Amino acid sequence: MNFHLYEQALSQWSGDCLIACCFADGSTAALPSALEPLDQAWGGVMAELIQEQSFAAKLGSAVSTRVGSDIKKVVLTGLGEAKSFSPDSLRQAVAVGLRQAHALKAKQVAILLPATEIDLAVVIQAATEGSLLVAHQDTRFKSQAKSNGASANGSQVNGGFSVELITLISATGASLAGYADSVTRSEQVAAGVLLARELVSAPANVVTPITLADTARQLAKDLGLEAEVLGYEDCMALGMGAFLGVAQASDLPPQFIHLTYRPAGGSPTAKVALVGKGLTFDSGGLNIKTDARSIAMMKTDMGGSAAVLGTAQVIGAMKPNVEVHFIVAATENMISGKAMHPGDILTASNHKTIEINNTDAEGRLTLADALVFAEKLEVDAILDLATLTGACVVALGEDIAGLFTPDADLAASILAAAKTTGEKIWQMPMEESYFEGLNSVVADMKNTGPRWGGAITASLFLKQFVEKTPWAHLDVAGPVWSDKDFGYINKGGTGYGVRILVEWVLSYTKS
Repeated sequence: MNFHLYEQALSQWSGDCLIACCFADGSTAALPSALEPLDQAWGGVMAELIQEQSFAAKLGSAVSTRVGSDIKKVVLTGLGEAKSFSPDSLRQAVAVGLRQAHALKAKQVAILLPATEIDLAVVIQAATEGSLLVAHQDTRFKSQAKSNGASANGSQVNGGFSVELITLISATGASLAGYADSVTRSEQVAAGVLLARELVSAPANVVTPITLADTARQLAKDLGLEAEVLGYEDCMALGMGAFLGVAQASDLPPQFIHLTYRPAGGSPTAKVALVGKGLTFDSGGLNIKTDARSIAMMKTDMGGSAAVLGTAQVIGAMKPNVEVHFIVAATENMISGKAMHPGDILTASNHKTIEINNTDAEGRLTLADALVFAEKLEVDAILDLATLTGACVVALGEDIAGLFTPDADLAASILAAAKTTGEKIWQMPMEESYFEGLNSVVADMKNTGPRWGGAITASLFLKQFVEKTPWAHLDVAGPVWSDKDFGYINKGGTGYGVRILVEWVLSYTKS
């Protein structure tokens, strides 16, 4: 998919389909003023379409019609009310409009950007991101992928999507010639999101701990990052008993991945660590998962690591003046004669002991050693992402991640990043008294607590492995996967978290 930043008036453009982003005006849509002269030339067909279809320009809605020869078809897509407008509104509206354009088999499309008070560079980036993300067609495992226009590995932005060229036009008539950097930035961000989507969507016989390590090495080679991958013996030497306890039943070797981006010049404004849960498959261990759908979806249990590696791709391309460490303890949680038992006691790399009362609470064990490793790097802040608990999905649903942190400033910076990207987060309490539910008779703690407040006790467990560094935990069990198409999200892995992490890294400053 290619983008063209238009330098002329809308009346000079011709092509297959014009997508016009409309604000709601009471109970009806407001036709953009830039489109009114054309509508008059077309005999008022747009105004008539709005009336006949009762088009109210609600976010997520769109209508279309054929209009003429120079511009063959027009799609009106809703932005909602102007007072509620955000860059993510535009991402969603553009994506909905492009779905319509694809259904109309349009190849050359123009998007009439709305006139808003938001900086035009941000508007262009949002429209471009929405376009790239909705166009992603994951056909890697389809037998006819090549005949459908996919790349050699079966997946490509625009593979199977009809739209090939998008021309961005300002509703105010302003030339967009000087905004190429906004398009480049959105392409970099989208590439990271799509990497995360494909890692999450791939089955566990394709994405293994070795695959994640190879992906990290390739990113390092392509982007000039430093790559360190620790094997079993290395992890044993570091005392990572919690991580290795989970890994011991798998036939595949554990891979502890550490990528580092260092800005040129050697004087970064900050140092941060991003830690992602990397369970490429979770059987539940001896506490085996019994729900058929639940166990089949455990290929997604590495959604946190996918977001971290996707972010590494973006940061490596953008090259900000922040040192970033990307950490993944990758393994499977399997069943064999070597599997850890309920009742076993593991010792993490900070020497704290853990009684295993549920082998299906394994992600927090891998994160425990990863967090200890991250803190030893003497970073200014640590942020982990993990598909950690079903309890968080019960609390917040499938579209919202839970944020847990004892640090108010860190929470504010993450929430601000999420507001910019449109990815949904809700800060949850860290009720210290709930840690009593993790008390063990024989060890420092158990790995699970009572049924109630499970997402909170999981975060309190993780807190035991960060001593001084500001730290936050994102439970992303819900939003890393979607069973439906909506906005710029397609069915399958969503790439959730990449855009939040990128925005957070770019805006992070030491307090």
